Amino acid sequence: MKKTEQQRTGNSSAEIDLLDLFHSFWQQKKLIAGAMGAAGCIALGYVLLAQPVYQASSLLRPAAINELDALNRSDVYTLPPRDALLKIGSALESYDTRYSYFRSHEELFKPLARKGRTLEQSFEIFNRDAITLIQPDPKQAASLSPYIKLEITYPDTLNGVEILNGFVEYAINSQREQISADLKVIINNRLRELDGKINAARSAYQSDKEGEIAALTESDKVKSAKLKDELKALRLQLRAERDSRIAQLNEAIAIATSLGISRPTTPSSMGDVAQGGSSNLMRTEITSQATPLYFMGTQALQAERAALLKRTSDDFTDKRVSEIGKELQLLETNRQVEMLGRRTNEDLFLKNIDPLRAEVARLGNLKTDMSQLGLVSIDRLAQAPIDPIKPKKALIIGLGLAVGLLLGLTIATARYLMQRRREPWQGNHSD
Repeated sequence: MKKTEQQRTGNSSAEIDLLDLFHSFWQQKKLIAGAMGAAGCIALGYVLLAQPVYQASSLLRPAAINELDALNRSDVYTLPPRDALLKIGSALESYDTRYSYFRSHEELFKPLARKGRTLEQSFEIFNRDAITLIQPDPKQAASLSPYIKLEITYPDTLNGVEILNGFVEYAINSQREQISADLKVIINNRLRELDGKINAARSAYQSDKEGEIAALTESDKVKSAKLKDELKALRLQLRAERDSRIAQLNEAIAIATSLGISRPTTPSSMGDVAQGGSSNLMRTEITSQATPLYFMGTQALQAERAALLKRTSDDFTDKRVSEIGKELQLLETNRQVEMLGRRTNEDLFLKNIDPLRAEVARLGNLKTDMSQLGLVSIDRLAQAPIDPIKPKKALIIGLGLAVGLLLGLTIATARYLMQRRREPWQGNHSD
């Protein structure tokens, strides 16, 4: 009987009465409040002592079409607004650009220096954790305008707004310089290409001119040689004709001498003299045959032969000789060859290079200074934040109080259970 009563007492002590537990919490309210106060003070101390961390952001959007119109209309460098935005995004994400900005603005990053590590090492940590580039998801925002958002998380010892805005401006300026350098290289390459084409046209012209001069000179030489050959043959022909005439005269003189004809006469006149006819009679002869040469008489024939024998040149007897001399004289100087050799500005005679010259002039007038080129539109500059993102004071204090309350309730519950166990043991010991 006594054993059964002890078991009932033990079972009842193992069960927890919620009302009794809450009553115990009320009795231990100072303990619970103290735990909450201690945890709250610890949280408050952390909030007051923790270094505030701020966050700033800058938003970039594509530039207006008119900002890049002059560059795109140059037909040298094409850069649509979206490509320009991506170009700037690549520069902002590039470690080389970030490190170059750091090297040129080390004074902004001096608060990052820590004992035992260099400023470069501190920048490496800052660059890895503090600067974030955000772009829209093309699947979720396909219909929206593209943008690039750059966020910086920084402690209160840094001027994060100045760093971010300066970095964005530095990246834009570096890309402007890069575009300007690329533009100069492209223009210089095209100018060299055009110069090569113009020089090739000059070489072709020079070759054509030399070929034309050679052809004209050769043609003149051929004509001159032919005329000289013709003149030589003509002179031989005239000499042969003179020799033939002398031979004819010699034969006619011999005949006239044998006939006793010393003065010019005719066959009919000779017949009348032989028949004793009147010398006052005038006759007209009509015949289809030429009068033999010996009828000229020995005096005339010998006079002609003497003149032919004394002749040193037969050129005057044929007008073709003088014509050949005239043509040879004209061939001695080719005025066309002379004018080709006297050309001073030969570029005026080059063919099909006017478009090349126009392109050279156009490229030479292109502006390569891109310092004012609007690559992107800065939709929002970084602004100084009002509140830090860390620590979150209300949340930390609230969590501290909650943890303190939970700790106090845990301690109170443990004390309540220990007290419940102690009561049955004291009752049994008194029995």
